[in-house]
Formats: sequence, structure tokens, C-alpha cells
Amino acid sequence: MSAEEGGKQDRWGVAHIYASFNNTILTVTDLTGAETIVKSSGGTVVKQNRDEASPYAAMQMAEVVAEEIKAAGIEGVHVRVRGPGGNQQKNPGPGAQATIRALARAGIEIGRIEDVTPIPHDGTRAPKNKGF
Repeated sequence: MSAEEGGKQDRWGVAHIYASFNNTILTVTDLTGAETIVKSSGGTVVKQNRDEASPYAAMQMAEVVAEEIKAAGIEGVHVRVRGPGGNQQKNPGPGAQATIRALARAGIEIGRIEDVTPIPHDGTRAPKNKGF
């Protein structure tokens, strides 16, 4: 492997976004997913707990993370979005789209975007309907 190819390996990472309706967590790893480069959550940028999952918190968090991954030499990321999944809701929370948009706006190149929400193949019984 030449130095040219070696430099190209370091230019990309994977942004793992976990977006529930209570919080948004962003972790950027290398391409294998083994080494974490930077991680952040909605609680690190806002004071109120109710605002952790908001699009505003996701944008602020993504801007901070974008600065750090640029400093680490990463120019682009592949995005893996995950909702709560399992027996909970399958679709990701409000912070997911805002995070991706903020990363793109900060000058990070966005590669593939994939949904990695875990889906049960007939696991445990779903919680009962509250009847509202």
C-alpha cells in the first residue's frame, strides 16, 4: 500500500448517530468502527434535559464534533442513523436529520447514509396500549 492510499484511508470515518426522543448521541469512529475519534451528546451543549433531543442541540453538537474531526484529519464521514428500535419506536428522533445537515454545513463530506435501527424478528411482547 502506497503513502497515497494510506492517506486516503485516514480521510474518512463513520458517524454513528443514535437519535431517540430523549437524547441524541453522535460518535465518530474510523472506518472499521473500532477506534472512537470523538463523541458527544445533546446533554453536553444544552442545560435543560428536555432540550437534549432537540434539533438545536443536535446542530450545536455536530458543529463542535465537525471541528474536532477536521483537526483529526477526517474530511468525510459515512453516516449510520439509529432509532431506539427493538420494542420501542423504529423511526429516529428529531435530532437525526439536524445532525446530518449540520455536519454537511460545517464542511464535512457526507458519504453513504444508512439506517441501522435494530428490528426484532419476533422478540419479546410489545408494551400494552395505554388507550389514550
